[in-house]
This record gives sequence, C-alpha cells and structure tokens, in this order.
Amino acid sequence: MQARLRSVVLGGVATFLAAGLMAGTAAAQEQVIVVGWGGVWQDAYRKALFEPFAAETGIKVVEEEFGGEYAKLTAQIEAGKITWDLAAFESPQVIQGCDEGAFVPLDWDALGGRDNQLDYAAHDCGIASDVWATVLAYDADKLNPGPTSWQDYWDTTKFPGKRGAYKDARIMLEIALVADGVPGDQIYDVLATPEGVDRAFAKLDEIKPDLLWAESPADGMQRLLAGDVVMTINFNARVTGASRDNQRNLVIAWPAGFWVGTDYWVQIEGGPNPGPAAKLIEFYSRPETQAELVKHLSYGVPSREAYALMSDEVKAELPTTPERAEWAMVYSDDFWVDRQAALTERFNAWASQ
Repeated sequence: MQARLRSVVLGGVATFLAAGLMAGTAAAQEQVIVVGWGGVWQDAYRKALFEPFAAETGIKVVEEEFGGEYAKLTAQIEAGKITWDLAAFESPQVIQGCDEGAFVPLDWDALGGRDNQLDYAAHDCGIASDVWATVLAYDADKLNPGPTSWQDYWDTTKFPGKRGAYKDARIMLEIALVADGVPGDQIYDVLATPEGVDRAFAKLDEIKPDLLWAESPADGMQRLLAGDVVMTINFNARVTGASRDNQRNLVIAWPAGFWVGTDYWVQIEGGPNPGPAAKLIEFYSRPETQAELVKHLSYGVPSREAYALMSDEVKAELPTTPERAEWAMVYSDDFWVDRQAALTERFNAWASQ
C-alpha cells in the first residue's frame, strides 16, 4: 500500500512538473508581430516599447518594417493569411481600415480613457503612435544661410543642387501649393478643385528635374547625409535623430511652414496573436512609456499625462509646442480619405514620366 501510494504521489508530482514545464514552454513561445516604419523610428520604439514590454511580460516582439502600404495588408486579407498583429498606419488608412473591419476597435477604458488623449490622437480603432511633422531640412555646415521658405526649395538659382523629395501625393501636392503662394488655411479649398490640382502639378513640373525621390524616410535622410541633395523633405524626428546619431548639424526650417499628421497603432483583425497584441497596446498607452519614447523620437504622443513627465529640453524638439503653432498646418484626414486614391494614381503616373 505504501509503495503504491508513493508511486501515485510521485506520478502526480511528475505530471504536475510536466504540465508546468509545458506551460512555461508555451509562455516562452508567446509573441506579437509588429510592423513599423524602420530607421530611427523603429529604433526608438525598440528602446522605449518593444524591449521593456518583452522584459515585463516575457512576450517576444517580432519586428517587421514597411512604408505604410495599406495594400500589403489587404493582400493578406484577400489571401486569408494575416501575418501581422500590430501596425502603425497613417490616419487616412486607419479611417479606411476601421470602416472596412480590418482593425480591432480599441477598449479605451483599458487604455487610460479616450478623454485623456490629445483631441486628434484617439480613434475608434487606433491610438496615436506619434504626432509628426513634414518639414524642410538641410545641413547647416554645407548650406549657410539655408532655406527659410518653400519658395527657397524651388529656387535652384539661389540654392543650386538636387532636392530630396518624398514620393507621396499628399505631401508633395500640398507643399507645391504653399510654394505657389496659397495660404495654409486655403490649401484644401484650392486642392478640392480640378484647377487647384492642375496648379499643384504645374508647380511640381518646375522643380521636377531637380528632385531625387525617396522611397522611405530612412532613404531620404541618407541622401542628405551623403550630400546627394542640398535640402530635403522629411519628418522632424528623422532629422533630429539623424543629426544626433551622426553628429551632424542638420537644421529644420520651421518658419518655412510644416504639416502635422498622426500615425496610429492599430490591432489587425484576425492577427495570429490577439492577446499579446492587446497587451502591447496597453503597455504603450501608459504615460511613462510615451514619456520615455520622446527621449528617442521627437514626435508628439497622445497621452496628456505624458507631457508632465517630460523635460523642457525634450519638449523643445517636438512639433506640438505653442511656439511653433503659427507655422503649423494640419493634414485633413477627411479630405485625403475621399481623394487619396485618385490623386495618388495621378501623382505616381506623373512621377514615373
């Protein structure tokens, strides 16, 4: 009887240990697949979000990179093989994807409350990953004085050399109109008309031979660092990050005017790891995470509480400071959701000619 009892007990212990080992193995295999914008953007999220999240939860973060292409997601959906859990899309794609059911609606009660976010930084399906600015930048050690307006970007006599351009209809058409004298608050009134669209393309025709296209933000910054272009269109945190990392005197021409836009973290409907994905979004929503993020990436963040945790030095690099408000223009999500496909098709055809 004692031998039998000992056998039962030992068998139970072995079963318990085996079950625990299996559970530990399963937990160690948990992962979340995250798609971001690469370069200094991805480096910052790795330091402030991915690595701390993995350390706290034991969940592995598998990183991928893209250029914001919504078509890559629709291809997965149409094939019935969704491989992404989280992605950082621009706001027009977030609106589209939410309407189409491609993204999971967020539980804002679990994310600190929607009212505690900046007004334009919270969406039914997305929490702002960053509030960024499209800016004009140059290397002050090579170009001094540098450009101070978008008219200077077009002035190849005053500033000879190639210009870095970003292959995006939304960015380039709006810049072209401002360079042609359209006030920032009238851009969409003009661009909503066929004549206004023609006007933007006519302005781009003037500078087209002097443009070097960037397919990604990282590519654009590398062209400036290498001296392939004398000035470039890029995103503010890319400029400050490249300047700091490469010990270069890269300057943003804030008074020229800049455009503010928002990217959002979204959870992909039908993604392979929904539980870990929801946990990662919650980790990101914490003010402490966002306050750490801006130490590595000079973009605005959504949590109002995060700003109280930032130093004045850090806040001074953000595009959302009151001092820069007079030069800021805000991308209209509603305008571009309705028109992006048609204008992008025309822009891509123009750029390829």
